[in-house]
Amino acid sequence: MSAPATETVNLPIINISNLTPETGKQVLQAAVRHGFLYVDPTGTKLTQDLVDREFDLSKQFFDLSTLEKQPYRINDNRGWAGMKVEALDPKAQAKGDYKEAFNIGEFDQGRPQQDLPSILENHREELWEFELACRETCRRILDLLGIGLEIADTEFFSKCHSSVDETKKCGAAVRMLYYPFVEASSDYQPEVDVRAGAHSDYGSITLLFQRPSQPGLEILKDDGSWAPVAVIPRGYGSDTFPPILVNIGDLLSYWTGGLLKSTVHRVIFPKGSPKGGEPRYSIAYFCQPAEETALLPVPSSLVQEHKQSQGLAVDGPEGETMGYGYGADHVTKAQTAKEHLWSRLNATYGIRSGA
Repeated sequence: MSAPATETVNLPIINISNLTPETGKQVLQAAVRHGFLYVDPTGTKLTQDLVDREFDLSKQFFDLSTLEKQPYRINDNRGWAGMKVEALDPKAQAKGDYKEAFNIGEFDQGRPQQDLPSILENHREELWEFELACRETCRRILDLLGIGLEIADTEFFSKCHSSVDETKKCGAAVRMLYYPFVEASSDYQPEVDVRAGAHSDYGSITLLFQRPSQPGLEILKDDGSWAPVAVIPRGYGSDTFPPILVNIGDLLSYWTGGLLKSTVHRVIFPKGSPKGGEPRYSIAYFCQPAEETALLPVPSSLVQEHKQSQGLAVDGPEGETMGYGYGADHVTKAQTAKEHLWSRLNATYGIRSGA
């Protein structure tokens, strides 16, 4: 996976405000072809003010000292992971990822289910508002996929997620990410080290929020080359509020027999930047079905036809591994969403579900 990067990938920008067959087909085509697409935030509740405030809180948290962040070390997929704690592509990385992260799990009726530092605890309502807006956006995308896949019950996917029923427990999370400037005196090696190693995401879909002029994300093309993904694509209507970048996760790809594409991606130090790059901030929302969701066959003739063309059984989960990165080879014959998620998390962090 070391082929040089090529020109920027051309992804569609889709407004999801209307749940129409035409929009459903657009989302499906992007999910099948690229596994990535842009969503115009004007068709969502994710306003520029709401997203900017989330980034401001993220920066305030990462500005804390290591000593202040230490009590919130990651556990059960919640909390802080420091520099080089994760190695998303251990087969290719001599060192861990050059990033920090803070995971915020689902809120329960506005209450966080984890300890938060005061800088975040004092803004619980804002954090919850952001999470709810992400949930609603994911619900619309999942419904559009249901429409595109010609499922009779177009809410087939969204009904399996807590975005519809808040009493259902799942592993969804907001992840604040910080890729710091790396000092010239450090052990950083240009052209070798990356900010986040090659991997595919674990869950259903991921929403990625980025800052203008902070590039670095690349996706792996079918020919083995890397293609940069623009933060603000050419022709987009705003230069201060980027579109939401959406990608399909391993679980949804597994669930649909690989019809929907879970694309390998990474974050690099931008070429041509000073040694160690400029700081980069991003926020991801990882959408995940309710834990006990059975990964039963998707009632779509399009999915069934694809599985038959690939020689896969149409009446149950596949026995093939899905995904790339730490823990991908641990996922075989997952029966529930919880089994799928925790097999990956256990391999990544060495943690296990307590339930």
